[in-house]
Amino acid sequence: MSDLLERLSLCVESGKISQASAFPPKMKGQPGADELCSEAIAAGIPPDQILEHGLVTGMARIGERFGAGKAFVPELLLAARAMSAAMAHLKPFFASGQVKRKGIFVIGTVAGDLHDIGKNIVAMMIEGAGWEVIDLGVDVKAERFLAEIEKRPACVVGLSALLTTTMVNMDKIVAEIRARHPEQRVFVGGAPVNQEFCNRIGATFYSADPQGAVERLRTLAA
Repeated sequence: MSDLLERLSLCVESGKISQASAFPPKMKGQPGADELCSEAIAAGIPPDQILEHGLVTGMARIGERFGAGKAFVPELLLAARAMSAAMAHLKPFFASGQVKRKGIFVIGTVAGDLHDIGKNIVAMMIEGAGWEVIDLGVDVKAERFLAEIEKRPACVVGLSALLTTTMVNMDKIVAEIRARHPEQRVFVGGAPVNQEFCNRIGATFYSADPQGAVERLRTLAA
C-alpha cells in the first residue's frame, strides 16, 4: 500500500498525468497519477489515505521546491494537472461524504484584473491539499465575495492581483468584507502584493508563493 501511494505522490510531484503523457521523459510509458489513483481505489486503500499520502504529499513536495526556487511555473502547472487527474477518481467519495474536505476556500482575481495564472495555481494546490475550492474567476467585485461568504460562513477567502493598478481594488474589497464580517479570514497574494500591503489593508495572511498559503490553511484545519 505504501509503495503504491509513494508512486502516486511521485507522479503528482513530477507532473506525470497518465501513462500516455510524454512528460517527464524519464517516466515515459509508466502509469501516471490517473492510473495509479484508480489502482489504489481498486486495491481497497481508503480514499482519505489516497488523498493525504498520495496527492497532498506530492503537491507539498513540488510546492516546497517551487518556494525554494528549484521548480518553476510550468512544473507546478503539470503537477496540478496530475493531481486533478487523480482527484477525478476521488470526487465521488467527497460527494458521498466518505471523505471530508478540510474546509472551503473561495478565491478570485479582484475587480479590474483579468490575470488568472497565479490564481489558478493557488486554487489547484489548495484543492490538492484537500480543500473544496470555489473559484470565482477574474474581475471579481466585492459583492460576489460577500455573497459566497453569506452562503459559506466558515470559508476562507483568497484575493489575487497581478497589476499594481488593481491593488486599490483589493484594498476596497477587504474593507467591504471587514465592514460586514469583521472576523473573516482573507488571504491575499500576487506579484505586486507584499506583507506590508497585507498589514495595511487589514488582510489576514499573505504569502509570496502558493505553498505558504497551503501551509497556513493546514494550521487552520488542524
